[in-house]
Amino acid sequence: MPTVKLLKIAHGRSGDKGNGSNVGIIARHPEIYSFLEKNLTADRVKDHMKHVCKGEVERYEMPNIGALNFILNESLGGGGTVSLKLDAQGKTHASQVLRMDIDVPEELLKLVEN
Repeated sequence: MPTVKLLKIAHGRSGDKGNGSNVGIIARHPEIYSFLEKNLTADRVKDHMKHVCKGEVERYEMPNIGALNFILNESLGGGGTVSLKLDAQGKTHASQVLRMDIDVPEELLKLVEN
């Protein structure tokens, strides 16, 4: 299986709520969602984001739109109004998660080739 950046098979959005950031990861093809559901765990996101996320990572599944939503608790240095972080609202967190390396079967990569 080739190793690619998650960005190859998904796109994302992120934002904030208090001291936690919200990262939505959306499959680029409906058949990719089940692969993400099995392979993109809260523990894996936590490990990838450990430099930012000091609390637990929660995962919520949204199969109807082919997406996973992650809450990165304690990732914003107290929140937008008190944080000294450059990204106090977590707007770049989806971009960081999408830079994760992931092994993807060739047949799924073919679904998203241009």
